[in-house]
Amino acid sequence: MQTIQDYTSRQGTQPLVTFIITYYNLPVPMLCECINSILALSLSASEREIIVIDDGSDVSPMNGLMQYGDDIIYVRQKNSGLSVARNKGIDMAQGTFLQFVDADDHLIQAPYEHCLDIIRYKKGIDMVMFDFTSTKKTQQSFNDSEVVSGTTYMYSHNIHATAWGYLFRKVTLSELRFTPGIWHEDEEFTPQLLIRAEHVCITDAKAYFYYKHNDSITTHKDEESKAKRFDDIRGVLDRLQYLCDRVPQADRIALQRRVAQLTMDYIYQIIIQQRSKQALNDCISDLSSKGLFPLPDRDYSQKYKWFRKMTNTSLGRTILLNTLPLMKKER
Repeated sequence: MQTIQDYTSRQGTQPLVTFIITYYNLPVPMLCECINSILALSLSASEREIIVIDDGSDVSPMNGLMQYGDDIIYVRQKNSGLSVARNKGIDMAQGTFLQFVDADDHLIQAPYEHCLDIIRYKKGIDMVMFDFTSTKKTQQSFNDSEVVSGTTYMYSHNIHATAWGYLFRKVTLSELRFTPGIWHEDEEFTPQLLIRAEHVCITDAKAYFYYKHNDSITTHKDEESKAKRFDDIRGVLDRLQYLCDRVPQADRIALQRRVAQLTMDYIYQIIIQQRSKQALNDCISDLSSKGLFPLPDRDYSQKYKWFRKMTNTSLGRTILLNTLPLMKKER
């Protein structure tokens, strides 16, 4: 197993893909399953690079990783959060393409091989966006879109912002990094990466196994966690809105759609989690002062159009307050 000291002296051919695995206080067998799913791919040792960033776990998993020898690079940092861990992986990565993987998830071999074939055989691809699953069903065939720019795709589609949902060329990042210390960092990162990507292929290959568990930031119900979630997503909205005014027209239109979708989701979460007319009114007032409300009159989706109309009136907001929390509870 290579450590940070070994990394500084590495030489050789550039790997095709660097896999950046972020780890914190998880069972070591789960991390090993993640690593094994990467080693099972058709990439040779020289074509892959696996970097495990341990974000200051209570107990280092190093003993359980010795079996991998030089197949992985292990880095342990002071607990600083997911954004800092991913940024460290980005800065260390030597691969042409990057793939984020959470340590409690893993790649699914056949669908991910399809993604690798896309970057191998389609000229000039900057990003492959793929699907994910939480079931063990086997997928036999895959359908790909025509190659489009990330801006074009985001202009006409809602996106899944999860950073592990795509394989992308490292140079596409330029100076872009994750904002440290926040939750919902993917919501800010992914739209900015997409407008930098000129050639994007979208595939329905379910290449990523996402492990659903109860101890995620979205399930923390204490008041401090809820307040941080709301504060962080508001910060993301402000920064993306600020960016909208400073990018070319085509990128602006695409980003405005994403900002509108995130604003809708933000209002929805205020309704179902706060369940307070005063909290909703304060939210609307705050968003209005920043030009984020009313939601733009756009034909993004039926759900968006319905939600926009309902939130535009006091009666509609009252109906939402009395119905959405009950609908959420029933699910």
